[in-house]
Amino acid sequence: MKTLSPANILALGFMTFALFLGAGNIIFPPNAGLQAGENLWPTAMGFLITAVGLPLLTLVALARVGGGIQELTAPLGRLPGLILAILVYLAIGPLFATPRTATVSYEIGIVSLVGDSWQALLGYSLVYFAIVLALALKPGRLIDNIGKIITPVLLLAVGVLGITAVLLPPGPPELAAPAYRDAPVIEGILQGYLTMDALGALVFGVVITRAIRDRQVQESHVVTRYTIFAAIIAAIGLALVYLALFRLGATSSSLVGEGANGGQILAAFVQYRFGNGGSFLLAVVITLACLTTAVGLISACGSFFSREFPVSYAQVVWIFTIFCMAVSNQGLDSLIRISIPVLVGLYPLAIVLVCLGLFSRNLARPENIMRPVMLVALAFGIIDGLKTAGFMARDTAWLSALPFSSQGLGWLVPALIMLALALAVDRVRFGRLGNA
Repeated sequence: MKTLSPANILALGFMTFALFLGAGNIIFPPNAGLQAGENLWPTAMGFLITAVGLPLLTLVALARVGGGIQELTAPLGRLPGLILAILVYLAIGPLFATPRTATVSYEIGIVSLVGDSWQALLGYSLVYFAIVLALALKPGRLIDNIGKIITPVLLLAVGVLGITAVLLPPGPPELAAPAYRDAPVIEGILQGYLTMDALGALVFGVVITRAIRDRQVQESHVVTRYTIFAAIIAAIGLALVYLALFRLGATSSSLVGEGANGGQILAAFVQYRFGNGGSFLLAVVITLACLTTAVGLISACGSFFSREFPVSYAQVVWIFTIFCMAVSNQGLDSLIRISIPVLVGLYPLAIVLVCLGLFSRNLARPENIMRPVMLVALAFGIIDGLKTAGFMARDTAWLSALPFSSQGLGWLVPALIMLALALAVDRVRFGRLGNA
């Protein structure tokens, strides 16, 4: 039986860590830390629950069913599962998330060095996606290229920022903003929820399992075990980075004005501590973080679409990379404006799918439970997406009356109620819930 060496397991974990650590993951914690102020640590703990715990559970759920979203959606039926998988891959891949990695890294890490113009963005996106293409076309070497080469550089750069923020803070934390003063843990949970990394985990699961199998590890239970190891290593790394960045944000109030975003906080901190060289350090961190995420997303899309449709992996990678390069030149504001409603609409489906997928093996008829609960999540996901896009009023009376509606979690209680009803009906009809 073929196994991985400890060094390769660690590299696999590093690769998984790098796939998740995009620019958004670097920007969210400083912003939340700034607003949390003196309530830094309870807010950070809440953030870790959804920004680290939820993606970790997603990877574990995927590992338990074989590594891909198709296996996780199997109880929904072939066509509904395929449609959901296509929507997730397109949303987190070529339509929104992957082009955004280029525009975010350009606007945060590069503009301060070269200036902003459409020519600069075009030139940067051409170089950026050429590197993405070269790495994604060799999926069997992702562990070597990302886990053993790029990630250590990324970790070094992030580590310099994190250690400096912890040991040499610009000042003490200020008073917490009202929301973070009253319920810091809940606000942290909501901020972590907004990273939407569970969608990314649904896509990255297949990248991780493919990287393992490309090392001639074929036994399913061994692949599952290594996937869980990689997820745990990545979760530990992400948690440490988030805690350091929370500390950076909480102690940087003297450097930025009220309402500063995460990118501005980071830029102010590195300028304060490292001078002009700080801009270069920030550019390295943001660009590497975005680059590794883009490679993982393109590789995942290549694996999925080449398996489901009569196209080769290389063809998908080429087409999607060129498409992403073109879309990225539309600018960050346009991408965010279009992408957020779609991602908000998909996220309830992703969370319900993962949570039920973790226990689907313990249900004799998982389809009887997953289908009605997923329908509720779908209905509320569409409503949330329409509200976010401005096509539906945000203060609709019956929606506002739902618990957690103001935090974008109005779907939670209806989904739990439907889950309880589905379990009760299934037990009445068949007399048992599980296989035993």
